Amino acid sequence: MAKKSKRQQELQKLVDRTKSYNVQEAIDLVKETSKANFDETVEAAFRLGVDPKKADQQIRGAMVLPHGTGKSQRVLVFAKGDKAKEAEEAGADYVGEQDLINSINQGWFDFDVVVATPDMMAEVGKLGRVLGPKGLMPNPKTGTVTFEVEKAVNEIKAGKVEYRVDKAANIHVPIGKASFDKEKLTENFEAITDALIKAKPQASKGTYMRNAAVSSTMGPGIKVDVSNFAK
Repeated sequence: MAKKSKRQQELQKLVDRTKSYNVQEAIDLVKETSKANFDETVEAAFRLGVDPKKADQQIRGAMVLPHGTGKSQRVLVFAKGDKAKEAEEAGADYVGEQDLINSINQGWFDFDVVVATPDMMAEVGKLGRVLGPKGLMPNPKTGTVTFEVEKAVNEIKAGKVEYRVDKAANIHVPIGKASFDKEKLTENFEAITDALIKAKPQASKGTYMRNAAVSSTMGPGIKVDVSNFAK
């Protein structure tokens, strides 16, 4: 286990690791323990009562946070003709076809989100082996395979986040920056929590929302009381 720095040890003293805080208290502590010399990202983590190995208990989706993430996303769009023009007018950072595919195959990844029109997926699908492991492959479930290119680009630029349960039944989602005020971070946290509750699979048994925590990039994890959330 890596040795904690003196700064990390001091920050952890501010947090009672045995306690689950209400959302407002947890957000206050995140801001208090965010002491890095850059604007740290605040992330929410959830442990869900699902079995990710079962197809009917997979959870994946996307949503626009009420106050965005504080990060400017670089959007790449695979489209042609009028849809390519639509993407450019919507503010996509990169728009193209085979030229972009060739660049990616050569190791170029200066983008954060990929959108593709359905008619481009036959070619874009060939990038699965390189985009997939990076979590960049377009997917209809997250609204990134669509002919509604303008809407997709606008939502991403407005602070759209994707969420997906991992093999350990956890979900990690950025909910803003440490510089956000408490109200914005709280509302973003509650919005993603509501989305996950609505995404509860019918096959899920027992307690669904098991645990939740928030943390900043360099700060300690802070448990959030989930007793008032849907079970």
